Amino acid sequence: MLKMESVTKHYTHRGRNVKALENVTLEIPRGDFVSVVGPSGSGKSTLLLTFGGMLSPASGRVVVDGQSLYELTAEDRAAVRRKTIGFVFQTFNLVPYLTAMENVQIPLYLAGIDPAEQKKRAGSLLERVGLGDRLDHKPSELSVGQQQRVALARMLANDPAVILADEPTGNLDPETGQSILGFLEQLNREGRTIVMVTHDMRAAKRAKRVLKLVDGSISTNGQQERTSA
Repeated sequence: MLKMESVTKHYTHRGRNVKALENVTLEIPRGDFVSVVGPSGSGKSTLLLTFGGMLSPASGRVVVDGQSLYELTAEDRAAVRRKTIGFVFQTFNLVPYLTAMENVQIPLYLAGIDPAEQKKRAGSLLERVGLGDRLDHKPSELSVGQQQRVALARMLANDPAVILADEPTGNLDPETGQSILGFLEQLNREGRTIVMVTHDMRAAKRAKRVLKLVDGSISTNGQQERTSA
């Protein structure tokens, strides 16, 4: 379960106070698939990073599977992030000089997995996302959609229970974007909790629930909005 309790986060930008999150209280049950929509600057990415243990709030609590993230030490918080949370970004964040296989191996290497097991698991994940014939290709040798699939495989390396996706289809053509959304739906059916930030309402409606974030606050009419899917 993911939970925010009265979470506030403000920034100062060019002398102006920006309300990224304003007293947000939110609960996302285990196995839910939630999309977060709202205008640019409404706080969507801040919400995602705060849930992910990467951006501490000014006040309030963030709870992941019963643990209050920002009451943990930085080391323990990183351990929770590594074991529980997988991130998917619009920009993929692949290491350009590493192959697809090596990119997927990164979290396994950081977790201290045996090198032979790293290769076995990375190869299996790349097969799963349809890139079994691209193991030795570097990002520049892959299409944009294939790069996102490598990023998905890497995200799955440590078998996360929670997936946080920031505009996962933002750089993709419509057909490839639909394929990625289908993959996220499949991961949700396996029991993983997914929170997806998106500007695309068509993508948002693929989730089980749509939340509207405006000026750092969850709108009342969006909090319980369910999609027809």
